[in-house]
Amino acid sequence: MSDSNVGIDGDSEFLAARFESHRSHLRAVAYRMLGSLAEADDAVQEAWIKLSRADSGRVENLGGWLTTVVGRVCLDMLRSRRTRGEEPLEDPGPAVRMPEPLLSPVSGIDPEQEALLADSVGLALLVVLETLTPAERLAFVLHDLFAVPYEEIAPIVGRTATASRQLASRARRRVQGGAPAPDPDLARQREVVDAFLAAAREGDFDALVAVLDPDVVARGGAGGAGGVTVGAIAVASGASAFAHLARLARPALVNGAAGFVVVSEGRLIAVLAFTVVRRRIAFIDILNDPEQLAGVDVSVEL
Repeated sequence: MSDSNVGIDGDSEFLAARFESHRSHLRAVAYRMLGSLAEADDAVQEAWIKLSRADSGRVENLGGWLTTVVGRVCLDMLRSRRTRGEEPLEDPGPAVRMPEPLLSPVSGIDPEQEALLADSVGLALLVVLETLTPAERLAFVLHDLFAVPYEEIAPIVGRTATASRQLASRARRRVQGGAPAPDPDLARQREVVDAFLAAAREGDFDALVAVLDPDVVARGGAGGAGGVTVGAIAVASGASAFAHLARLARPALVNGAAGFVVVSEGRLIAVLAFTVVRRRIAFIDILNDPEQLAGVDVSVEL
């Protein structure tokens, strides 16, 4: 992210080329902030507009400058969501807004997705980020995921560096409780998820319980802001009723982790992401809102 003393001049082509060299990084920042690729692209475009209108000759660290600009744009967009009533003003409680997933074939992640999925940005992490206040989310994303100093975060959120540190600390505690580090072995993840899918297809309640952590949490559902189900018995009961859809499921990578998609007559109707910890499923994140799924890129062969 360091681009110290790049000596930007007034040449628009040079400026555009330099901006493009940072685009993938900026898109990754915005995706973590917003949980939406379309909104992330809008934020990056806004950053370009601001750069093209700025006195670029005085920009000494272009990467850092653009990162903070994108952060500020995303913060405004998150606050606008709440003003429009798309998100509750306080703690959202049992309901959860599901972010947009990134789908890849089981054979591997598309090179264009690699920057977006660096730092193990699984869907579970994005779901937890959706529960944070805009300021908490910005402080955590910029500091913990992109190593931006608190002194640079402070003016964006309008607080002191100490207060910004406290924002990130609160967010970190929430993230650690709601998005544990998954088993790093993708083959092991796939084995557990496939066992879950097979049990769901057969309606085998005992086999479902066997692959679920006793305190498993299933989040999401109808309308893109469904509720939360906790506990192996409750989650297995819900999965048992999923047998007819499970037969339409096919394996995929969801934000780089083992998951599956449900496709009917060529139409994507559900995405399920799993967090596997110590060979058990700890979290299941479900997206089946038609409006959100309509924007999910399924151009890859799943």
